[in-house]
Amino acid sequence: MSSRAIALSCAMALGATHMLRAEAIDDYVEAQRQAQRIPGLSIAIVRDGRVVKARGYGLANVELDVPASAKTIYQSGSVGKQFAATAVMMLVEEGKLALDDRISKYLPDAPASWKDITLRHLLSHTSGIPEYTETVDLRKDYTEDELYRFLAAPTLDFAPGEKWSYSNAGYVLVGILIRKATGRFYGDVLHDRIFAPLGMETARVISEADIVPSRSAGYRLVDGALKNQEWVAPMLNTTADGALYLTVLDMAKWDAALYTERLLKRSSLQAMWTPARLNDGQPAGGYDEGMAYGLGWALGTQAHHRKIEHSGSWQGFQARIARYVDDRLTVVVFANLAEANLGVIAHGIAGLVEPALKASDKTEP
Repeated sequence: MSSRAIALSCAMALGATHMLRAEAIDDYVEAQRQAQRIPGLSIAIVRDGRVVKARGYGLANVELDVPASAKTIYQSGSVGKQFAATAVMMLVEEGKLALDDRISKYLPDAPASWKDITLRHLLSHTSGIPEYTETVDLRKDYTEDELYRFLAAPTLDFAPGEKWSYSNAGYVLVGILIRKATGRFYGDVLHDRIFAPLGMETARVISEADIVPSRSAGYRLVDGALKNQEWVAPMLNTTADGALYLTVLDMAKWDAALYTERLLKRSSLQAMWTPARLNDGQPAGGYDEGMAYGLGWALGTQAHHRKIEHSGSWQGFQARIARYVDDRLTVVVFANLAEANLGVIAHGIAGLVEPALKASDKTEP
């Protein structure tokens, strides 16, 4: 057989393998979608910063019978925190903020109990500020000042740096601090400094009043029946704890930029992807089983391969980005069901793309 014939044979074999793997991914995702009763979801698989697969499954809107696609817009939930953290790191590089500054430097009317809280504590969920989503009136449209006063009222759950406890309230304060440092709404900072430069054309802060093409509807299960998402006051859909609209294609552009220094110096990125330390020197953990937390990112492994990821959940949506940085592989999954388990789907896809990443049979978080 000639060298050309051998090359052609190998190419055909590789193409067949790729096709079989793509079919296996489609079968796996669709099976998970049906088993979990997810109306619609979209995925992007990114290798070396390039999209190798992006598509939707099921329905973006059940009532209007609109199919989900790679261009479907979902709510980010806490996946949005990595963008707020990146904006902070940009301001740190510019000398406008400092990670170890006490936040009282920027909030002179902060309660006395906050005197030892730093910006690093907010970004790593080690501030001790109580979660607010369980106590705030989600139907009340607070001003930013009113919301700040609401957050400032409770006592701390623990001394800053003593423990790790997930706090959306801390990231609401991050958005307020970005305004203090720049004089601008954090969402405008994200647009001008991150979304526009990277060509993330559909990424933006949530607005239910605006006309947003390709916006999906969010759903929840109530006694086994599919229902529309619950209504939330507009102000509470604009805070820095994750209130963004995103597509999986937006996230692919974001992922590609994280391999470069287009947004941040390598040292700043590494600081975000390094476990925060508690007062006793132990890594801040608890995000998911076996995972530590950096600055806006959760850090762990899958099948002994390094994994940097984050999930999000809000208003009838779930989101997940899982970055296997040593394999230069990223999986993004967005879905429009509050109860969806996207850890199973994202990690399962990664194992189909890269067999060495095949997750254990236990339920993934």
